[in-house]
Amino acid sequence: MTNIINKLSEISTNYDAIFCDLWGCLHNGIAPFEEAINALDEFSNSGGIVHLLTNSPRPSSDVYKQLDKIGVPRNIYQGITASGDASREALISGKYGAKIFHIGPSRDEIFFKGLNEDNSQLNIQIDRVPFNKAEGIVCTGLFDDDVETPFDYTEQLIEAKNRGLKMLCANPDIQVDRGTHRIYCAGAIAKAFNDMGGTADNYGKPHSPIYNLARVRLNKIAGKVIPDKKILCVGDGIKTDIHGAVMENLDSLFVTGGLAAEETNTFKQPEASKLGKFLAASQLTPTYSIGHLR
Repeated sequence: MTNIINKLSEISTNYDAIFCDLWGCLHNGIAPFEEAINALDEFSNSGGIVHLLTNSPRPSSDVYKQLDKIGVPRNIYQGITASGDASREALISGKYGAKIFHIGPSRDEIFFKGLNEDNSQLNIQIDRVPFNKAEGIVCTGLFDDDVETPFDYTEQLIEAKNRGLKMLCANPDIQVDRGTHRIYCAGAIAKAFNDMGGTADNYGKPHSPIYNLARVRLNKIAGKVIPDKKILCVGDGIKTDIHGAVMENLDSLFVTGGLAAEETNTFKQPEASKLGKFLAASQLTPTYSIGHLR
């Protein structure tokens, strides 16, 4: 059974570093959570390393700007690893071809910026093309996530499967909460594609590539190798953050007041019985749980 805690400080001395999720833990897409900011600031000031680990499909260089814009102070964290970083490395490997169709909003076009410059030593030139000319697909989200659902992409996905196109999913999240509005993410498109027999690969949480890259960056920041037993993963996604931590054999802190707030009846803290049922249904057991990061 998971251990429900009241504050991060109750367990923080057990760890040298935190891999912290963003959406639902640190902010809601519009504004940061003050208690979460204070908790991470305290951990950082005590000598711990806070490394942000996000399923954002954009490269980490752009995530910094996003966090600046909504008011997350840079002094509380030391570096970012994004799903977009791991996904870009996979794309330039050539596995998805050179002619790529992009499913996603215009704001995610930065995913492709500088790819061919970064890739100058390899014999592949990534070009974005219309769907009928594509050799592969990169999905960073829905074209209009305010109104669309994966159902709107059914016909296109069927055609893609019939043509044998592979999909790179740059954000495995199924849904997130933007303010009070729940929206679909790229992971929902990838799941729909896989469910119909297509091939969609994910490079963010809970999959290993993003954790491998985060460990490399964390050790560079620390100037030494930080053992896995000294890393705590914090997140509100049971199928992404917590599943990933379990698969990587890392301790985890489940923030129940994010995506699972209703299922766990979380206000300040989760209702223990409902949390137990939720975790049993998920077949996952986080090391610790807390209502909101504080």
